[in-house]
Parts: sequence; structure tokens; C-alpha cells
Amino acid sequence: MTAPVAPPVVPIDVGRTLDERGGSGYQRLLVLLTATAIMFDGLDIQLLGVAVPAMMRDWGVGRAAFAPVFASGLVGMMIGGLGAGLVGDRFGRRTALIGSILVFGALTAATAAVNDPARLGALRFLAGLGLGGALPNAAALASEYVPRRQRALAVTLTIVCVPLGGTLAGVLGLGILPRYGWRALYVVGGLVPVAAALLLSRLMPESPRFLARDPRRWPELARILRRIGHAVPADAAFVDPGEQAVARGSLKVLVSGSLRSDTLALWGAFVSCLLAVYLGFNWVPALLTGAGMSAAVGSAGITAFNLGGVLGAIGGALAFPRIGSKPTMLAMAAGAIAGALILRSMEVGPGSPAGPIIAMLGLTGGLINAVQATMYALAAQVYPVDVRATGVGAATAVGRGGAIVSTWAGAWALEAGGSRLFFSMVAAAMVVALVSLALVKRHIPAPSRA
Repeated sequence: MTAPVAPPVVPIDVGRTLDERGGSGYQRLLVLLTATAIMFDGLDIQLLGVAVPAMMRDWGVGRAAFAPVFASGLVGMMIGGLGAGLVGDRFGRRTALIGSILVFGALTAATAAVNDPARLGALRFLAGLGLGGALPNAAALASEYVPRRQRALAVTLTIVCVPLGGTLAGVLGLGILPRYGWRALYVVGGLVPVAAALLLSRLMPESPRFLARDPRRWPELARILRRIGHAVPADAAFVDPGEQAVARGSLKVLVSGSLRSDTLALWGAFVSCLLAVYLGFNWVPALLTGAGMSAAVGSAGITAFNLGGVLGAIGGALAFPRIGSKPTMLAMAAGAIAGALILRSMEVGPGSPAGPIIAMLGLTGGLINAVQATMYALAAQVYPVDVRATGVGAATAVGRGGAIVSTWAGAWALEAGGSRLFFSMVAAAMVVALVSLALVKRHIPAPSRA
């Protein structure tokens, strides 16, 4: 008598399993952990701007001495975004994210020991490798922890923590700088992310979709799915047929085959939108104070420019599941263009009323930042799991070129044509962003077309 043959094991579709529930408390916790990691990224990105006035006094140098320091940090972030994206697709998003936090945290703390702009620039470049590497892996993790319909909101809530981290840098500066000086600020700003990275290493699991590719890690994936609330046996096998199979962690695949056109369009959108974003970050206070308005108005203007983006980005992400990403992002970009043109027409000078200018900066900056933040969700949609971190990292790295250009373009515009030429440049950058976003084919669809 022959022994009964065991029925074949039917692999579990990990994508369908994640998508069939509305999202559990554990998944929301994982997105919160990812967003917290990015808040510390935003903290350390903005720390230099908070500390520069105190450094100028200590070292007896002018603001111009710090221009190469800012540029070196942006170059480091460009390289870090690309390199850490490759690491994330090869070795895991969790590994790359926590490693990035440890790098920028440790090097930020080490900055407390420098005594001149040259050494500061070298450390800023190295810290930039970690600062740039955190974003693409956090975006990939947030998108892969949750059901597909919640992907845009999860990624956007993660990315908007960058300006929230910048706000935290300002708060820490107010509390620490007057009493303890900029060195203490850097020690706190560095050691807190290091402690957070150690905590995240215990609490944060790897991406379920990343684990589905490696049979050796299927038991780990089964444990995560059980914590989410799915009845999954410990010896389950997994597949992810909903994701396109491409060469893992390959830069070449981004600009070949079916991904080429979307990659080039995304790169155009990232470069132009980050140019507009950093024109605001770097030059709005100088524009207002240089025109004869008070320092308080300058601070209020840049605060409005930043924080408006938090509300705009969340609103945009909430609109994605209802009408899709394409009409949402094109409408926000068009609104940003209109806002920049209105600002171009406004008189900015000592006698100008501050309220309307700050309000328009809040609206225009909010829409520009909203387009930029939701662009990470779009990139996570465009790229399949095998190259998701690499694709988001490459788009971020290329986009940093726009940020670097802004350091010189903004100064030229203000010198050559004042606020009119400056806001014309912002509007032109957002026109390029709008056209580029219109050319992307793999937008997040509305429910009726999903």
C-alpha cells in the first residue's frame, strides 16, 4: 500500500495578503517608526543653518565661508542617496536606513570638535552620505509596509517629517545655543539619532516585499504577517507576482526598457521641483530682509513656506486614492506656478504690508513642497520592488543637482532682478516640473482605473 502524497504547498501572494486588509495597528506603528527616523534626518539637515551664526562669531568669519560647506553637504547627500538606494535593494531597506542614521548621527556629533570651515565641510560631506541615504530607503519601507491603496499616504507622512525635523532643529537651537553653544547643539543633534537608530534596530522589521524574494527569510516574513493579523503558517512559501521582475539593484535598468521614459520624466520633475524648493529654503529670508523688511518678517516668511507644505502634502496624498496622483500633482504644480507669478507682481519693500506676502509664500511654498513630498510616493509607485530603493534614491540624487544650482541661481536672480526675477525663476522651475509629471506614465491610478 503506497503512502498518501502530501498536497503541494501553495505559495502565499504577499502583495495580495498585504492588500486584503485595511491596515493594522502594527502597520501604522511601522510607518510611525519610519517617519520618526526621517524626522531625525530633517533635524540634522537643518542643524547647520541654525548653528552658522554662532560659528561665525566663534571663528571670526563671514557667511560666505560657509557656502562651500552647504554645497559639500548637498553633494554628499546626492552620492548617499544613490549609494544607499543600491544597498537597500541588495541588502535590505531596514539595514540601509539604520546604517544611514548611524552614519549621519555619529558624524554630526563629531562636528562638535571642528574649529574651522574646511574641517566642517569635510564632515558635512561625510554626514551628507547618511542624510541622503535615509530618504529613499524610508520611502521604500513605508510603501511596502502597508496595503497598496495606503502607499501614497504612508510615504508622504514619512517624507513630510523632514520639515518637521527642521522645525525641531530650530527649537533645539533656541534652547541650547544661548546657554551651551553650538558644540553642545551638535552633540545632542548627533547622539539622539544614534540612540534612535539603536532602538529602531530592535523594533523595525525588514520590508515584507523585500523578504518575499529570499526563501531563507520566509520564516521572518511569516512572523511579520502574523503580527499584522494574517493567519500564516511558519513554513509558508511566498510569491509576489504583482511586482515586475527586473535586475536587482541595477542602475542600468532604470534607464532601459519600459522604465526609461518614466525615469527621465521623474528626474526632470525632481531636479526642477528641488530647485524651486531650495530657492525658497536658501533665499526667501535674504530676499525679504534685503528688500528692507524686518528679520522677523524674514523668519515668518520661510516658516510659512515650509509648514504650508506639510498640510499640502497630506492633502495631496489623501486625494491620490480618490482621483489619482496625476490630476492631483498637476493641479498642485499649476497652483504653485500661479502663486509664484502673483508673488512676482507684488511689491516687496520697507513699506510693503507683510501679511499678504507671508500668506502668498505660505500658499506657494506649501504647494511646491507638497509636490515634492508626494513625488516620493509617485516614485515608489513607478519602480518595482527589486529596484524601488535604487529608483527613489537615483531620483533623489539627481534632484539634489537642482538644490545645488539654487545656491548660485538664487544669488544671481536677486542681484540681477530682485524679487521679480527670483519668483519668475521659481515659476519657470515649476513649469518644468508640471510638464515632467505630465509625462510620467505609471501614475497612481484612481480607484475606478486601479
